[in-house]
Amino acid sequence: MKYYTLVDKETCIACGLCGALAPDIYDYDDEGLAFSILDDNKGHVSVPDHHIDDLMDAHESCPTESIKINHKRFG
Repeated sequence: MKYYTLVDKETCIACGLCGALAPDIYDYDDEGLAFSILDDNKGHVSVPDHHIDDLMDAHESCPTESIKINHKRFG
């Protein structure tokens, strides 16, 4: 099953947890807010299967629930 992800920058508090847990999926912009590096935070490119565990760890650990995941493309 495919997973797609993006970060809600309106609620992200730049805590750094997602990048620590899933560095192949998330990075930070100039303001320190997280974004998905897979497709510049659009949620159109599926997460590679070998990164799904990291995706789930980051999603479940986000203190503001800013990491969004879906089985369909966003937007």
